[in-house]
This record gives sequence, structure tokens and C-alpha cells, in this order.
Amino acid sequence: MATTASPFDVEDVRARVSRALTEYVDAQVPILEAISLDLSPLNDLLISFTSGGKRLRPVLAWWGWRSAGGGDDDRMIKAATALELLQACALIHDDVMDGSDTRRGAPSVHRSLEALHRAENWCGSDQTFGLSGAVLLGDLCLSWADQVLFESGLESTALLRAKPILDATRTELMVGQYLDVLEQARAQITPERALRVARYKSAKYTIERPLHLGVALAGGDAELMAAMSAYGLPLGEAFQLRDDVLGVFGDPQTTGKPAGDDLREGKQNYLIACAYQTATAVQRVELTEGLGDLGLSIDDIESLRRVIVETGALEQTEARIRSSTESALSALTEHELRNNARDVLESLAIAATNRTH
Repeated sequence: MATTASPFDVEDVRARVSRALTEYVDAQVPILEAISLDLSPLNDLLISFTSGGKRLRPVLAWWGWRSAGGGDDDRMIKAATALELLQACALIHDDVMDGSDTRRGAPSVHRSLEALHRAENWCGSDQTFGLSGAVLLGDLCLSWADQVLFESGLESTALLRAKPILDATRTELMVGQYLDVLEQARAQITPERALRVARYKSAKYTIERPLHLGVALAGGDAELMAAMSAYGLPLGEAFQLRDDVLGVFGDPQTTGKPAGDDLREGKQNYLIACAYQTATAVQRVELTEGLGDLGLSIDDIESLRRVIVETGALEQTEARIRSSTESALSALTEHELRNNARDVLESLAIAATNRTH
């Protein structure tokens, strides 16, 4: 059951999660094709979509498990893979809500299905078909997240401890996404509301809850759960704020998204909230008229970037990322973690907040 590779190697854990995910998705192909060969395009999309990503959430679940004394167990690798299927659901649905054309440098799922509709010259709206298919494919991934966890082979007592955490994770993710949609509709978000969205859309779902899942599966105590929250919540906030910065200033070659895509989508986040807070009347008009304009040119995007820099919003957001990361790292020094977990979690925190994609 155990492997000879070092359980302390983050890249090894990522590779093991990727193999487990590939094996699981591949195993679903004959099941879907037994229903209908018309599902083959969905199979292809799933295989392609789940082949990419950083595997951050499963890696964190693994190190929650290790911090509580869990051993080098392939059953835990399989259990952690559930979080990657939940992430697939979230990303597919997120692209639908944002109207995104690309994901990881390739067409988003709904755009791929639109292209299939056009290529086959089917009846009706290609956009409706693409959106409908993407929502259903995301739902399928959400369903499979439960299945892969409960078929991991871990003891039933461990799975029962983990179930409430997985349930809470999904609830927080969905309501966080709704709050994000709500703030885009309201516009002119405040920093306080932006941080609330960041906490529920990303911080808890990306960092804290995966750690909790691993701790619960290993039978860790309430004190260790609290330590994971003290580390995970500020780090999750910093992770999301870095995402916000990359959505405006990131290089498309590394982010896999068009330049300034978040500006075209009218994203209301901490970076934008800080810009509104200190903007002059002229700058406020430029922000209001530019955000959410799908036709923004590269020059328009550069103008909005300049406003964000001149208002001090970029500097303020970078300062918040630094202070939140420092809080997360400080929390690790206050609790005893087993299996070298502190060193790994420190390195993951630095990598997550200094990334370029």
C-alpha cells in the first residue's frame, strides 16, 4: 500500500495525486460510454481538464494528515483526490459565471462545447448548449468528489469524521461564489466586503478546509484543527489576493488567461475596492466606466492598471498579502506538528503567495 518515494516530497505527492485522479477519471469512461457513446466528448473534456492544475488542495490535505501523525498511505492520496474533483467543478462553473473564454491556456469547457455544437451544425443556440453542458459536467465532478472519497479504502470511522468537513467546504464555496456574483452586481465594493468574499470563496476552501480534512481523517484533535485555521485562513486570504493581482497585472503566458481579463469581467475584489476607496472623482469615473466592459482594448486595460497603481491600491494589496502571509507563518511556530509538516507548510505558504500563475 505504501510507496518507496519520500512522503516529505511535495512534488511526489502532486504526482501521486495526479496518477490517482487520472486512474479514477479513466475508470469512469467505460461507465459513461456504456450509457451512450454520445458522452465521448464529455469524457475527452474531463480527461483534458483534470490533467492540469497545481494540486494544492490535495497536497494540503496530505500535510494536514501528516501533521496529525498519518503515515505514508495511498488510501489518503485517493481521499485527497476528492478535493481535485471539487476544484474541477468550481473552475468549470466559475468560467460559466465569468463568461471566460480560456482556462489554463485552453478553451474553457463551455466554449469547447459551443464549438462542438457549431462543428456538428446542431439546432438551437450553441451558447445555451455550451453553458448547459458545462454546468452538468461540473455537477458530475461534484458528485464524483464524494464517490472517490468514500471509495478510498480508509476506515469508516475516519470517513465519518471527514464528512462534515467536506460538507462545510462545499457550502462555504458555493455561498462564497454567490457573494462574489452579488458584489459584481452591486459594484463599488468595500475592502471589508471584499475580504469576506475572499474568505469564503477561497481562503477556507483552498487552504483551511483541505488541512482540516487531512487532520480529521488522521484523527487529529481540536487543538491541531485550530492551528490549521490560524495558518490556513490568513494564508488563504493572501492566496486569493495574489490571484486578484494576477487577474489584472499577470502575464498571459504564465496565467493562461487574457491580459486584464478580470477588468473585462468587472471583478469586484480587494484590489478594486482599495482603488475606489482612494480614487479621485476622475479616477472613479474611469474605473466605473471601464470595469465590466468586454470590449476593453489593451490600451484601455493599461489605463485602468495605471489608475489602480496611482491610487495606491496595488501597494495596499501587496502589503496585505505580506502581512497575511506573515500571520500564517507565525501561527506555525506556535504549535507542534508531526512528520516535518511545519517546514513543508512554510514552503507552501511562500510558494502560494509569490506565484506568477
